Amino acid sequence: MKQGTTILTLDNGYHLWTNTQGEGDIHLLCLHGGPGGNHEYWENFGEQLSDLGVQVHMYDQLGSWYSDQPDYSDPEIAKKYLTTDYFLGEVEEVRQKLGLDHFYLIGQSWGGALTQLYALKYGEHLKGAIISSMIDNIDEYVDHVNYVREECLPPKAVKYMKKIEAEGNWKDAQYQKYVDVLNRSYVDRKQPPAISHLIDTTGTPVYNAFQGDNEFVVTGKLKDWDIRDQIHNITVPTLLTFGEHETMPLRSAQRMAEDIPHARLVTTPDGGHHHMIDNAPVYFAHLKQFIKDVESGNFND
Repeated sequence: MKQGTTILTLDNGYHLWTNTQGEGDIHLLCLHGGPGGNHEYWENFGEQLSDLGVQVHMYDQLGSWYSDQPDYSDPEIAKKYLTTDYFLGEVEEVRQKLGLDHFYLIGQSWGGALTQLYALKYGEHLKGAIISSMIDNIDEYVDHVNYVREECLPPKAVKYMKKIEAEGNWKDAQYQKYVDVLNRSYVDRKQPPAISHLIDTTGTPVYNAFQGDNEFVVTGKLKDWDIRDQIHNITVPTLLTFGEHETMPLRSAQRMAEDIPHARLVTTPDGGHHHMIDNAPVYFAHLKQFIKDVESGNFND
């Protein structure tokens, strides 16, 4: 398979940036978070998994930094493309256009939601699913992020944030300073300079439509995310991987590990939401062991 960057033309006429790294018979397709994030925390996965003979495929979803960005101000375009069903279908189209089958699918955060949905609808194409820092509903997430906010910030700061949220004044400077404190504690604990930018590369229209203004308050379409009654139908070997200092609740991850028939839960010490960066050695040790066990037929939950 062609190495490096390829621009895929979707059936809808839009273009997606894709990149393939590594050589071997094992294939891993990576779904980034956000929504509206991009591929950048997958960049070293080909190198990290090279000893297993894994080809790593990554892409930026529609509306993200390196791919086409539709005019979402057009109500018809927004209605058509700012939906979970669209992004799930996009995963399947990318799979087909890259020629992948019997592959591993890994999704981070929002990508983890898509991984769960893909495993439910298209599981026959998967060898295994890796759900990284994403649970199966939003209600438990909201409860948890409110808890960690109260643990991390003084009561006066929490009260101020709630006031600003009630007003919808998301650009308030003091509010954003508090968000930065929470990000450093629970999202990007390591704050790596390698993937920092001079400007914000978030696909803001996509992020705002699904999530809202920040990771700690859900005002978009994801507020209705709940597939707790479906995940028992995920039948492929599944790795649930979470940081131990997460925006996502580990209690929910433990329940998911019981509800998904063939699931293994692992956690990363000193890792936040992006624990593949916060504590890469532990994260990759868990991921490699999972792939080894599935490939050898020795996976057990």
